[in-house]
Amino acid sequence: MKKKKTHYSGIGGQAVLEGIMMKNKDDYAVAIRKPDGEIEVDVSVFKGCLQGKKITKIPFIRGVFNFVDSLRLGMKALNYSASFYEDEEAGETKLDKALDKVSGGKGESILMGITTVISVALAVGIFILLPYFLSSLLTEYVRNASLLAIIEGVIRILIFFIYVVGISLMKDIHRLYQYHGAEHKCINCIEKGRPLTVYNVKRSSRIHKRCGTSFMFLVMFVSIILFFFIRVANPWLRVLIRVALIPVIAGISYEIIRLAGRSDNFLVKIISSPGMLLQRLTTKEPDESMIEVAIKAVEAVFDWKAYLQDEFGYEIDDSWMEDEPASEDGVSKDEASEDETPEDEA
Repeated sequence: MKKKKTHYSGIGGQAVLEGIMMKNKDDYAVAIRKPDGEIEVDVSVFKGCLQGKKITKIPFIRGVFNFVDSLRLGMKALNYSASFYEDEEAGETKLDKALDKVSGGKGESILMGITTVISVALAVGIFILLPYFLSSLLTEYVRNASLLAIIEGVIRILIFFIYVVGISLMKDIHRLYQYHGAEHKCINCIEKGRPLTVYNVKRSSRIHKRCGTSFMFLVMFVSIILFFFIRVANPWLRVLIRVALIPVIAGISYEIIRLAGRSDNFLVKIISSPGMLLQRLTTKEPDESMIEVAIKAVEAVFDWKAYLQDEFGYEIDDSWMEDEPASEDGVSKDEASEDETPEDEA
């Protein structure tokens, strides 16, 4: 049987504080390495914005809802992971008590919503509006509107790159990026048809086409193209248009990265390559303890053995997994064939 190049699993995840969040359809699991060394796994169901409504299935519109849901779930998972490492002596603040009283015990959800809104506003200000204002300072020297649009795009990419490089150098972020690498390695391991063991995960790539880093780069890239062609004379209207187009940019970027996760098309690979290069900064090689946490998160929401049987046509035996390392494509050596050489990168 000839091997398909791409096997889409549908699972995705996010690195959190000393752990991993993995999501499969509506189910998600957060696996945390607690301070005592034990792994805590919390499994729950996440209901997205307007879940079940037809509007959330429409191409280019569904990406906006997916983006909002990702932010909501990401913040929830981060808060859960942080709860294991909070100062035990830190009590409930007056603000917490006031919000709980006003909201009927939903103070934490309100604070999480406020934090999310502030985070999005800062991102819009730094990556969308700041490049425009910086490029507008050159209007006295650059009269060509097309050239100014290109300069704005270059500034936007530079700011994003400086941001990625800057946070990657922070010591506290390094472990988070290692867990990020473990998340990618687990997904790549499965989608390449390899049994989900520490040995196989270590051998898998830490780069994946459906990563949030790639999505953010696509947002930058798509915004440059749209802002280049959509122009108005009024400066304030230009600012308003840039903000108003954010949902459109997110929708287009989502469709591109969704296609990238399902296709090995040459053009898709070219479009994906800059974001995948950036992932070398936002992911680091994890140690075995981190991989163990990532595997726990995957297994809590995804039956990878059934997936390998359905997608790759072979059954995984537990004793076989212990006794025999997987070959390059995940099957036992005597089942491997010459046309099933895997790719190293997702």
